[in-house]
Amino acid sequence: MLRVSNAPIAPAFDSVEAVSGALQRTGYLPSEEISTTVYLAAALGRPILVEGPAGVGKTALASAVAGALDRRLVRLQCYEGVDEARALYEWNHAKQLLRITAEQGAEWDELRSDIFGEEFLLARPLLTAVRSEAPVVLLVDEIDKADEEMEGLLLELLSEFQVTIPELGTLRARHRPLVLLTSNATRELSEALRRRCLFLHIDYPSAELEQRIVQSHVPELPDALAASVVRLVGALRDLELRKAPSVAETVDWAGTLLSLGTAELDPETVRRTLGVVLKHTGDIELAHRKLDLDRELAG
Repeated sequence: MLRVSNAPIAPAFDSVEAVSGALQRTGYLPSEEISTTVYLAAALGRPILVEGPAGVGKTALASAVAGALDRRLVRLQCYEGVDEARALYEWNHAKQLLRITAEQGAEWDELRSDIFGEEFLLARPLLTAVRSEAPVVLLVDEIDKADEEMEGLLLELLSEFQVTIPELGTLRARHRPLVLLTSNATRELSEALRRRCLFLHIDYPSAELEQRIVQSHVPELPDALAASVVRLVGALRDLELRKAPSVAETVDWAGTLLSLGTAELDPETVRRTLGVVLKHTGDIELAHRKLDLDRELAG
């Protein structure tokens, strides 16, 4: 049988500033709001629901928190149709069948208690986090892509840090995981789920912060060129694009320009490399029509 024990709250950071410093050492540059929310989540043992457009660093935040705490990151990637068998656990039916075949003649009651034991359990991400011998960071990524039934499955875990398996009983987390759920807000999440979480909205960073992010990832890029890249990406995001450039794509564009040996952005270079940040033909055509490159490049 699985051991059941109380779930202590994860060790907290000393301060909001300590969170900020620890995240920066992993390469993630947080805003003050992000650092404060992570600090409170660690101190109070509460999950964080991180909402915002795609590509603003929600998933990267979970990786950074795991790195800052020197913990394993356990990730549940949500998608339409993800179910309990993929998120929590399933039984190893092939192994159970082999045991039944090998134990022919045994009493069913005895056999049943055997094949529904821990040996035949296949742990998925949620159960892996609960059973972990060491504290972990649990990322439930893009929960808005999962069906509403998945939210119901998460409620027990997020409020009590425990899961119930009918054949084994209720299993409490050995160590309370630090949980981050991300959502691109493609559908409304339930109030029950929101109540259990601290809420953090991450939008595209300010130009100043995005330039710092670019320079931290592409330190060889000249300051003026980094500023031009960030300014142009900001202008692109103001257009009604199908897919606005993410922060990661801003960094990719900066890296591309460095690879090309670009010293200064000009309209021709922008047009040749726009595919690094825009991934739909309609968006590229819209940018060509609407973006005033001479004005944007002039600053």
